[in-house]
Amino acid sequence: MKRITIKDLSKFLSLSTSTISRALLHDKNVNDETRKRVLDAAHKMGYKPNLTALSLQSGQSKTIGFVVPEMITPFSAKVLKGIQNILYPLGYRIIITQSDEDPLIERKNLQLLEEFNVDAIIINLCHETYNNDIYQHIMGQGIPLIFFDRLPHQSLDVSKVIVNDSIKASLMVEHLIKTGRKRIVYIMGPTTIRNVTERMNGYKRILMKYNIFDENLIIQANGMTVQHGRDIIKQLLVKNIEFDSIFAFSDTLAMGGMNYLLEQKIRIPEDVAVASFSGTELSSMVYPQLTSVQQPLEKMGEKAAELALEKIKDSSAASRSVTMDAELVYRAST
Repeated sequence: MKRITIKDLSKFLSLSTSTISRALLHDKNVNDETRKRVLDAAHKMGYKPNLTALSLQSGQSKTIGFVVPEMITPFSAKVLKGIQNILYPLGYRIIITQSDEDPLIERKNLQLLEEFNVDAIIINLCHETYNNDIYQHIMGQGIPLIFFDRLPHQSLDVSKVIVNDSIKASLMVEHLIKTGRKRIVYIMGPTTIRNVTERMNGYKRILMKYNIFDENLIIQANGMTVQHGRDIIKQLLVKNIEFDSIFAFSDTLAMGGMNYLLEQKIRIPEDVAVASFSGTELSSMVYPQLTSVQQPLEKMGEKAAELALEKIKDSSAASRSVTMDAELVYRAST
């Protein structure tokens, strides 16, 4: 069967192809009655838009790039849901790419999205500075970048959606102290992620306040997976380093530590309490359930989408940093 084109609609409705195109793009300059005629005819005739042609006519692709370190845990998926809540009703499509915590893969993903001529990119970076040059290049091409969760380098003038990592980390560590814990391990993620240092600063500040800070209890993981968290706790036990609690940069690192403790017949929370930062559904899917700083992930996605729309509408609009509140959720692990 022959593909129905804009020319076919134009002939059927006795309207110009430009009017048909504008109606399909929901152009405000096309009156409601004409738009309805076009959309009804398109549906009746089985018209499928040539998205490349439409984007060339409108100057917009109606696509948004989504760049994240991983899609294995619910973290990015929850943010994506928020983005979809805002953008799908407006006719946007989302191209999802995953970097696997590798800045080289992230770079290739960004270049791919530039080639696709996306209208904006919403990104959770995997390295604070490695791809600064391509961030600058992409913005120079008129494609807005909106960052969420992980902080870009301070030299970048970009819109971003974050939580106050340092303050929330302090509050969670103070919760551990108030439950009687004094030897609190901080499992760090890679220092190429600035949030890792922000959360460490919050951890350190509160321990110094109570005069129980020990720098030997700050341990850096080689990555962000469950296995990396497991390796850290195994290392501590082999070295006979005394600790009574763990504060982990992420749910996955905390879960890895919990798994190894339980395998060694170390009770949680009786012997070692465990808390984390992220607050995905994983927190409540493990046993015992994990105490965590719970970020409003879906709302973060919605706000990131709104910031993207602001930049798409007006490329000269001032960049905005939106700090959202995160909730401390206390569960059985503490």
